[in-house]
Amino acid sequence: MGMATIEELAGRVHGSVVVPGSDGYEEARRVYNGMVDRRPAAVVRCVNAGDVLATVAYAREHGLDLAVRGGAHSVPGYGTCEGGLVADLGGMRGVRVDPATRTARVEGGATLADLDAATHAFGLGVTGGVVSTTGVGGLTLGGGFGHLARGLGLTCDNLLSADVVTADGRLLVASEHEYPDLFWALRGGTGNFGAVTSFEFRLSPVDTVHVGLFFHEAEQTEAVLKHFREYIATAPEQLGAFAGFQIAPPLPFIPEERHGDTFVIVVACWNGPEAEAEQAFQPFRDAAPVSFELSTPMPYPALQSLFDGLLPPGLQHYWKAAFSPGLTDAAVTAHAAHGPKVPVINSTCHIYPINGACHRVAPEATAFSYRDAGFATVIAGMWPDPADNEANTAWVRDYYAAIAPHSSPGGYVNFMAEDDQGRVSDNYRDNYARLVQVKRAYDPGNLFHVNHNIRP
Repeated sequence: MGMATIEELAGRVHGSVVVPGSDGYEEARRVYNGMVDRRPAAVVRCVNAGDVLATVAYAREHGLDLAVRGGAHSVPGYGTCEGGLVADLGGMRGVRVDPATRTARVEGGATLADLDAATHAFGLGVTGGVVSTTGVGGLTLGGGFGHLARGLGLTCDNLLSADVVTADGRLLVASEHEYPDLFWALRGGTGNFGAVTSFEFRLSPVDTVHVGLFFHEAEQTEAVLKHFREYIATAPEQLGAFAGFQIAPPLPFIPEERHGDTFVIVVACWNGPEAEAEQAFQPFRDAAPVSFELSTPMPYPALQSLFDGLLPPGLQHYWKAAFSPGLTDAAVTAHAAHGPKVPVINSTCHIYPINGACHRVAPEATAFSYRDAGFATVIAGMWPDPADNEANTAWVRDYYAAIAPHSSPGGYVNFMAEDDQGRVSDNYRDNYARLVQVKRAYDPGNLFHVNHNIRP
C-alpha cells in the first residue's frame, strides 16, 4: 500500500491506521497466539461502526484480505493476515446494561472482563468462557461454552440481536424478526457473514457463585472421569463443571512440594443457593480421594479471571477439538494415557459437558448443530518457548489421534487449529448446506474468508 493509498484509508476513518514502519506497528500486528507471525499492510484501530464500514469497504474495493479482530484470542490467528487489512475492534469495548429488561448491549471488541464487570454490578450475567481476556465476539459467533452453560445455554443462545457490517457495505440489525437467516448463521457460524459491531444479550441472575477446585492424583484419572460423566449427566443445572488435567500452579491450598505435579482436576461452579453448594460438590469428592481442594464463594467475575495468570498473551498455541456423544470407557482410557503427559503448566485438556439448557435448543435452530453431543473436548497446547513447538504440538496431535476414534467427526470451531480447515463441514453437519446458502446471500465474494471458512 502506497502513501497515497494509506492517506485515503486514514481519511475515511476516525480511528488510527497503523502501517509497517510506523510507531506501534509491532504491537498492533500481534495477536494472542505467539506462534502467529503475520505482517498486515495496515491495522485500522476502529472506534465506531462507521470505521468498520469504511474498512470493510476499502478491503472490498482494493481486493485485500480482511481480518476482523475482537479479543484477538483466535488460536489460528484469524485476527490478522499477511499483507492484508485488519479491522481491529479492540477500541470498541463499551457495555450498556439495562437492568429493567435484563439485557446488555456489548460492542464488538469487548472482552469477557468488560462484559462481566458491567453486568455484575446489577447481579446479572450471561454464559461466558473460562478466561476473562477472551473476546465476546469470537466466543459468541462460535457458540460459547462456559461455567453457566448447563443452566443458561450457550452464549449464542442468549443472543437477541447483532449489528452486522456485511460485505456489500450495509449495517444490518439481525434478530429473529429482521434478517432471521443471518441471525441464525451468526449463532455458531463464526465471522463468515460479516463484522459484528455490537451484540445484544439476554441476562440472567448471576452474582456470587460457589467455586470448587478438586485435584486428584493422575493415577485416579479413570475413576474420576467415569464418575464425572455419570454425575454431570443428571446433576442440577445450577452446577457447571468440567474435568481436565493440570500441572499444579503455586496455589496457597497446594503444598509447595506438590507444585509442578500433574493432576486430574474438576473445576466446578454452583450458581444456586449457597446452602446447597457443598451437597452439589460432594460427588466430585466421592469419585476418588481428593489430594487438594478449594471450595469457596466468590464473585462471578473473579471465577472468570481465575486462570488468567496461566495464560498471558504471547504463548505458543496449538489446539485440537472433538465432540462426542458420550465419554466411553475407551475414551476414558485414551484420556488416562495422554492427559497426564501434559507438557507444561500452561497446557491442559478440558472436557466440557453439553447438556441441560444446551440440549433444549434444537440442532437446526442455530448454526451450532451439535446439540446432541454429550461432551466437547479441547486439547489446548500452550507454552512459552518456541523451541518446544515440535514436541508440544506432537503431544496435542497424538492425544487427539487417541480420542478421535471415540469422537464425532466435528468439533467446536472456537477450539480448532488452522490445519482443521478440512473439518469445517463436519463441524456443522446437516446445517452446513444452509450456512452455504446464507454465505451466498450475504458474502458471495467470500470477503470474510480469514476464518474457518464456509465457502459460497
